[in-house]
Amino acid sequence: MIDRMIASYMDRLGVPVLRVALGIVFIWFGGLKIVGGSPAADLVANTVYVLQPSVFVPILGVWEVLIGTCLLYRPLIRLGILLLFLQMPGTFLPIVLLPEVVFATFPHQLTVEGQYIIKNLVIIGAALVVGGTVRDAETDEVMRTPVHSPE
Repeated sequence: MIDRMIASYMDRLGVPVLRVALGIVFIWFGGLKIVGGSPAADLVANTVYVLQPSVFVPILGVWEVLIGTCLLYRPLIRLGILLLFLQMPGTFLPIVLLPEVVFATFPHQLTVEGQYIIKNLVIIGAALVVGGTVRDAETDEVMRTPVHSPE
């Protein structure tokens, strides 16, 4: 009985908490890149050669804040998920471009930077779960809309 109540409670709260947590993480990490306080700034700067780090890192920060904001505002979840999945491949570039920074011992012992990168697998999984609920929210909204029959 108690187990079912707890499981039901977790089921009800799981996805909304996951969505808000993702939003907070992206806003926080992105905000740090904007203000120059991100511990990942050097890693980003050493990975991306297209733009100057002083330009690219804050732009990436704004992108991440936008992702987080979209995840917190239900009508924009789809956009947030799209932006997240466009950004995620770039987060794995150091594995290929800077393996000496990512691995203490290849392929199993990660550095702190490597752990920072690999945790993005959890973010991808969480985004898939949140993204998978977008249709459910629309169905719920349609079901709540009263249907008026012509009289």
